[in-house]
Amino acid sequence: MTAQTQSASALFLRESEIRRGIELLYFAQTYIARKIDADLARQGLGRAHHRALYFIARKPDMAVSDLLALLGITKQSLGRVLNELTDRHYVETRPGERDRRQRLLRLTPEGAAFEAKMFDYVRDRWSSAYSNAGQEAVTGFWSVLEGLIPEKELPRVAALRG
Repeated sequence: MTAQTQSASALFLRESEIRRGIELLYFAQTYIARKIDADLARQGLGRAHHRALYFIARKPDMAVSDLLALLGITKQSLGRVLNELTDRHYVETRPGERDRRQRLLRLTPEGAAFEAKMFDYVRDRWSSAYSNAGQEAVTGFWSVLEGLIPEKELPRVAALRG
């Protein structure tokens, strides 16, 4: 526990405690996103591109329809993102094995290297935080995050684990 970390009070459902959790989540994400945003900006890309690269890296040969459902964005927005990533040779598509109309997504070697560079930074930050918090805290954190996801979406999240 660092000097700034304090235990949740027994009154953890009070507004001030909930707001503290929201603020910590917000600032942690903002801090991590700054570095990634800078790397993306140098390439003329944004967060939507990063999210697409991340999930395609997690599940090579993911169908476009599955990525669309994961990201929760419009077809038009995803189309723009995928066109830019394809034009930069970061993502390639191929038809599905059973349904040739289906488009399956995979990172190219260039795309995999770019995604890995961004992931390395995030992994280092998360690894350090996990290590400092300990296994029990990490399990509790995962439980809280899963509790924030609509129950109908949990199978989609679980499917990313393989």
